Amino acid sequence: MTDRTTEQDPFLEHRRLLFATAYRMLGTVTDTEDVLQDAWLKWNDTDRSTVRQPKSYLVRTVTNLSLNRLTSAKATRENYVGPWLPEPLLTAPNIAEETDLADTVSTAMLVVLETLSPVERAVFLLREVFGYTHAEIAETLDRPEPAIRQIAHRAKQHVQSRRPRFDTDKAQRDHVTARFMAACSGGDLNALMDLLAPDVTSWSDGGGVVTAARRPLYGPDHVARWILGVLAKPVVAGFVFESACINGELGALVFIGGSPVAAFTYDIVDGRIQNLRFQVNPYKLKGLSMGTDALG
Repeated sequence: MTDRTTEQDPFLEHRRLLFATAYRMLGTVTDTEDVLQDAWLKWNDTDRSTVRQPKSYLVRTVTNLSLNRLTSAKATRENYVGPWLPEPLLTAPNIAEETDLADTVSTAMLVVLETLSPVERAVFLLREVFGYTHAEIAETLDRPEPAIRQIAHRAKQHVQSRRPRFDTDKAQRDHVTARFMAACSGGDLNALMDLLAPDVTSWSDGGGVVTAARRPLYGPDHVARWILGVLAKPVVAGFVFESACINGELGALVFIGGSPVAAFTYDIVDGRIQNLRFQVNPYKLKGLSMGTDALG
């Protein structure tokens, strides 16, 4: 962008925060990078001497650019082929130890955020994740503070009612992940079914680009047979499973020829997988090449 050092340029200094803000707003790495590029161009054209608080200015810019993009994306997502899932993002392993931070980038949380309106999503994130005051959010979004308070209250209630609590024990998740990969790699139907909760639900996102279930699948037998059926197809011959920290939680990646072709994320309850999400849309796997320090 420029040869300014991180210390000299507030945009570079706060880039991780800006990425984290846009990604939580949009749920896609590609759109996040586009927003950051637009924000950089806007920042580069700004008279820096008129900006008293660069960090606030940049967060406001990224938030509003994300809000505009999310609003225009709503119609596209409503016509999406099959379930829409966020783009998986590799995160540093130690982020999972920070429960509150990990929860705000988890796939489950991003799915819940999709049920909010764009403005509700922005207000919720600025208030609950980044700790901005109602007055600061009102200034950022150019709305009256009383209206922001109402939106924040409504959005928080909405998220709390739709965000179930899952097990977060690291050792248990390590154990379940290892058993899951072993069962899938070995084509062991019974072992895989034993890992799935009686009320397990599976979503797969192929985006109409690759083959995927266009509706949620329910029950251990149905879900397990579908997964093993996909992995048995000739097109994925020679696949390799690897564990990875995805969106703040340990999950699994599938590689063919060294390239990621699928990402599994899931929620665990009482030692079993209850919700399983299978991302196979190749356009949504590009974020897996991002560094693990992308989120702050």
